[in-house]
Amino acid sequence: MLVAGSMSVPKLILASPHTQRLIASHTETDLVAGFGPLTKVLAYNQQVPGPLLRYNQGDRLRLEVENQLDEPTTVHWHGLRVPANMDGVPFLSQTPISPGESFLYEFDLHDAGTFWYHPHFNSSQQVGKGLRGVLVVDEIQPPTIDRDVIWVLDDWRLDDEAQIVPFNQNLRDASHNGRLGNVVTVNGSIHDKFLVHPGERMRLRLVNVANARTFALVFKDLNPWVIALDGHPIDPHTLGEDPIVLGAGQRADLILDVAGTPGESTLVIDNAFGENFAYELMHLVRSNDRVNSVSEHTPPPRLLVNPVSQPDLTNAEKHQILFEGGAMGGLSGAYLDGEFKGMRDLARLGKLWATNGNIHSDAHNQPPLLTLEHGKSYIFDLVNRSAFEHPIHLHGHSFEVIRNDSGRESPGAIRDTILVGPQESAQIAFVADNPGLWMFHCHILEHQETGMTSIIAVQ
Repeated sequence: MLVAGSMSVPKLILASPHTQRLIASHTETDLVAGFGPLTKVLAYNQQVPGPLLRYNQGDRLRLEVENQLDEPTTVHWHGLRVPANMDGVPFLSQTPISPGESFLYEFDLHDAGTFWYHPHFNSSQQVGKGLRGVLVVDEIQPPTIDRDVIWVLDDWRLDDEAQIVPFNQNLRDASHNGRLGNVVTVNGSIHDKFLVHPGERMRLRLVNVANARTFALVFKDLNPWVIALDGHPIDPHTLGEDPIVLGAGQRADLILDVAGTPGESTLVIDNAFGENFAYELMHLVRSNDRVNSVSEHTPPPRLLVNPVSQPDLTNAEKHQILFEGGAMGGLSGAYLDGEFKGMRDLARLGKLWATNGNIHSDAHNQPPLLTLEHGKSYIFDLVNRSAFEHPIHLHGHSFEVIRNDSGRESPGAIRDTILVGPQESAQIAFVADNPGLWMFHCHILEHQETGMTSIIAVQ
C-alpha cells in the first residue's frame, strides 16, 4: 500500500539583482512525517524539495550552484528554453560541477509558467535521492485567484528504517516501469490532509518530479479547470470525472473553486495504475474560514500565450522516431556504438532501450539522431513499440501536440514532455529555433540511463 502526503511549502528564493545560490549537499529530512527516523537524502539548500525559485516573466535568472556532494553534478532547467551552454547536460552542455566547485547559471526567462530543476549527472540517483525543486515564472497578467499552491509529487523506495533503498543497477526496474517507490510524498513528506477554504479560488500547480511514476489524479466533486500544461496556457476546460494525468517530468496548472461547508472533505485519488491499485493521495478538508473570493468563480480566461514560435505544419519536414526495447518488447537487438548486438548481449551491458534501432554507451559522445536546420519547422512521429509508457522530453524547445493516441490532451497543447502509451504513437511539431545540441530522451530516468536517450542538433 502506498503512503501519501504533506503540505509544507519550500522556502522561497525571490528574484533580485544579486546572484542567488543553490547548494547541493547531503542532509536528512523527515519524509515520513514523524512516523519514523529521518531519511538520509541529497538536497538543495538542505530542503526537499529544493527552494522554490520565483521570478517574473522577462526577468534574468542569475544563480550560482555549489556542489558539496562527493561526485559531480549539474542543474537542468526542465521546460525552460535556455541557451545550450546553460542546459546542464554533462559534457554536452557544460563540464560537470566537481565536488567543492561552483557554476554560475545565467539566462533570460522568456516563458511564464510552472517549471522545475534537477541534475543531469547520475540522474536516477541524484534526482531519486532528493535533488529537485520548482521554478515558477509569474505571468504579466496572472489569473485572479485567492491562493497559489504548489504540490510537488514524488515517490521514494524506502526500507523499514525509512532509508532509501540502494540504487544498485536493477535491470528489472529499468526493463519495466522504472524505479517505482513504495512511499508517495507531496512537498517532501507524508500527510493525508490539506486545508482549503470554502469560497476560495485556488491555483494548484502540480509538478511530477518522480523518477518514473505517472500520477493520474481525480478530484471528484471539485471539478477543477485545467489552465496550463507544462507551463504553457491551454483553453481552460474542466476535468469532470477524468483524471489529470502527469508522466514523469510533466506539470499542470489547475483552478479549484472550493464549494461546500466547513468540515466537508473531498478525496483526491491517484488511479494511474487502474482502480485495483488506486490509493488516497489527499483529503481536501474545508476549514472554518469562509473566503469572500476576489474572483466571481466564472470560467477562468485563457492565459496569455508564451512567445513560442508556431510551426508551419504545411511545409514542416517529417521524421519518424521509434522507441523500442524493454521487457516484452520484442526487440531482438540494436546497434550499440555502431555495432549490432543481440538483446542478451545488450542486457549484459545494461542497455535495454533503443531509439531508431540505435543505442550509445556514452550519450554525450553519440552522433546526433537528427540534425535540424535552424528556424525550420519539423514534425516528429513518435512511435512506442514497447510494452511500457514513455514520457518523452525534448530539451531547449517547446513543441505543439498534433496528435496523441492516448487522447489525454487536446491537439494544440504546447508541451516539453509528452506521455506516449504502450504500443501507441503521438505526433509533435516545433520550430528548431534554439541552436545547439539537445537531449531527447525518456524521462523515466532508468530508461534514459539504459539507452532511451539521443541528441538532436540544431544548426
